[in-house]
Amino acid sequence: MKRGTTTFLKIALYIIGFVALIICIFWFPSLAANAAEMNPEFAYLRYPVLFGLYVTTIPAYLAMYESLELLRYIESNNAFSEFAVSSLKQIKYCAFAIIILYIIGMLFLAVQNALHPGIAIIGITIIFAAVSISVFAAVLQELLKSAWHIKSENDLTV
Repeated sequence: MKRGTTTFLKIALYIIGFVALIICIFWFPSLAANAAEMNPEFAYLRYPVLFGLYVTTIPAYLAMYESLELLRYIESNNAFSEFAVSSLKQIKYCAFAIIILYIIGMLFLAVQNALHPGIAIIGITIIFAAVSISVFAAVLQELLKSAWHIKSENDLTV
């Protein structure tokens, strides 16, 4: 892959990470304060929901880090290596962790009778995106694993 393509993807990952950080620092707290002010009966959920949102950023940032590592492997012509397979495995696990955390969060809100349809749609959309990323990473992981085995067999026969 050309270096310009991986550079573009790295810049995109850095921008996504920076925007997510800005959203976590500035937008989430003000959004939670506004929601608590508009719905005082659910004000007690302000900090648990914020905590849940912040916890879900941990696997998201880990997945972004592993994506950057994968791009470094591709740049150094190590795309078909055990390291690349391991990065994809970690990305898959991070996406699965996001799925679990959002399901737990939505169940918590449903039990508290605070799962607004708009929040449910956003949660389902995030879960669907994480499922798509997890499945895509699993498929790429298997593809890279088989390509790595073929490459290692060819290296031994030469």
